Amino acid sequence: MLEVADIVRLHGDEYRAAFGSQLTSVQKKVLRDIQNCRTPFFGGHVHRCDHCAQKVYAYHSCRNRSCPKCHRDQTNRWMAQQRQRLLPCSYYLITFTLPAPLRAIARSHPKRVYGLMIKAAAAALQKLTDDPRFLGARVGILAVLHTWTRAMLYHPHVHLLVTAGGLSADGTRWIEPKNPKFLVPVRALSLIFRAKMCAALKKAGLLERIGSGVWIKPWVVHCQHAGSGEKVLQYLSRYVFRIAITNNRLERIDDGLITFQYRDNKTQAVKHCTISGIEFLQRFLQHVLPRGCTKVRYYGIFSPHCRTPLDQVRPLIDRPPKPAADKSSEDQSSDSVSPPLRVCPYCRIGKLLLVETVQRIRSP
Repeated sequence: MLEVADIVRLHGDEYRAAFGSQLTSVQKKVLRDIQNCRTPFFGGHVHRCDHCAQKVYAYHSCRNRSCPKCHRDQTNRWMAQQRQRLLPCSYYLITFTLPAPLRAIARSHPKRVYGLMIKAAAAALQKLTDDPRFLGARVGILAVLHTWTRAMLYHPHVHLLVTAGGLSADGTRWIEPKNPKFLVPVRALSLIFRAKMCAALKKAGLLERIGSGVWIKPWVVHCQHAGSGEKVLQYLSRYVFRIAITNNRLERIDDGLITFQYRDNKTQAVKHCTISGIEFLQRFLQHVLPRGCTKVRYYGIFSPHCRTPLDQVRPLIDRPPKPAADKSSEDQSSDSVSPPLRVCPYCRIGKLLLVETVQRIRSP
């Protein structure tokens, strides 16, 4: 199967020669780690079959958070934890998108602007859910940052998975939304989000670099019912520990051109994109988060600082738990890891015995 690592090996040197001075240390490390993932560079183990004497090499993963081959176990653990945290209530998925005029400043100051965007989105939602006219309760919020479209273009946005209801101020009741058709008015949510981002950028000293027109235009905020939240968790989990694209979406490399598939957001039709290897790496690397940038955050009753444990909230919700959805995902196979080596893959008879440890190659 074609991998992102193959593209890095083919075009990585050319890309470094052209844009090396513009790459951050984190981006340089991503290129190095992906290229050498599951190779002798990171060390490993050598096994020998006790029947046919064939050697089998098992090399270590790079564990880089941008690598499309790593983190399957970590993703599964995260999913298991989130399933345990899910309350037996309905959910909404609310998406806040950063307008195009602000994306240049986000590129220049990603760690700061991404953090401000997540905080502003959560604060805007909490302001409305705290209002008794709409809910008057503390909701649970899981926030996940994404910076890409399915075609790997730059499109910073944050997804909020929100409980359709919340805990009363005294912690004794579960309060349902006043209107069963929606949680909060989206237009008001958009206005508050815009105002909070403006205030946050002004406080950070970044406001003067932004044109005034963006503050009078409507901002895009999308809200949809998310059922029990299970399917949304499956979608978010695919990219919690990796970015932008998975290996099974890559189709071919022809004369330096990379073809990959993606699903159109509007029509849901599968489309194909063909770009040069240099452009592919450029699109991929623009989504590498700076060191210390947090992609997942929790607010409200999901916050680790909430004084009311979730186990005390569950009995207050007067409805049975939703049945779990299918746990399979379309991208799961791309992050597969070979099972523990026991039976020889050559003769299928003998057992593999550890005979040697391959030491990691240290960077200078």
